[in-house]
Amino acid sequence: MSAEIELGHKEVPVTHLRKLMLEELQLRNYSEETIRSYIHGVEDFSRRFNCPPDRLSPRHIREYQAELFQKRKLSPGTVAIRLAALRFFYTKTLRRAWSVADTPYPKRDHRLPTILSQEEVAQLIDAACSPFDRTILMTLYATGARRAELTHLKLSDVDNKRMVIRIEGGKERKDRDVMLSPVLLEELRAHWRRLPRKPSQWLFPGNYHHTGDEPIDTKTVWHACHNAAKRASIEKRVHPHTLRHCFATHLLEAGADIRTIQVLLGHADLKETMKYLHLSQRHLNSAASPLDSLKLRGSSPQKD
Repeated sequence: MSAEIELGHKEVPVTHLRKLMLEELQLRNYSEETIRSYIHGVEDFSRRFNCPPDRLSPRHIREYQAELFQKRKLSPGTVAIRLAALRFFYTKTLRRAWSVADTPYPKRDHRLPTILSQEEVAQLIDAACSPFDRTILMTLYATGARRAELTHLKLSDVDNKRMVIRIEGGKERKDRDVMLSPVLLEELRAHWRRLPRKPSQWLFPGNYHHTGDEPIDTKTVWHACHNAAKRASIEKRVHPHTLRHCFATHLLEAGADIRTIQVLLGHADLKETMKYLHLSQRHLNSAASPLDSLKLRGSSPQKD
């Protein structure tokens, strides 16, 4: 990685502490997405108190954690990531002790994800702001890829002989193959023909005209999804990961077994995949409500 770390669209010069943290993260082979997230978290913490982070104490961490919840209204998952970043910085970069009792990780809410119907997914894709965005949305839904995984898809990952797409360096650095839809293959061929400059490596090249030597960033994927949902007037909360959930749920509803879906999603634990049983209409409709078996007398009484 270069001497600068890209955070969003602007580059931040490396300070000594940032350089040390970056080296520790790279030594442990953390993903680029995690590196960006952790460094951003420590920088945000430092900016909050306008002070270098190595001069801040556990009291500041507790105050920062409370502010993330109470003022910024961040989710427990996001707060946990910020704390993980600070914990890494203090224990691995600065080699200091860290008290879990003083800075407990927030208890996460176990909420079921939003699922779009297949009709809503079609509306979302059709409402894409550009052909490039449309291809992104189709690829997310057809493969179940995470947005960071999608940004790093290479031309060589598309195998039209075996009809699979190789997803490399997924969560926990695991590679996996997913199916290559014939519909998606035709879309990717059209996408290639539309590119003004043919890339040598990346399937989705970056910069404004998509002619760069680096891939698109994850914000590009997020905006493609967000803008399409707005244009389609979909009131449900939609983000790139929603299409991953739809991929799994719609496969389950079509008859795919849960173990196959686990492999396609790259889940290490089957428990992660089991949540889709709670979302599948096929499984929800396989049992009748006990209300349906009651013998009730007539209809509800009417008001006088």
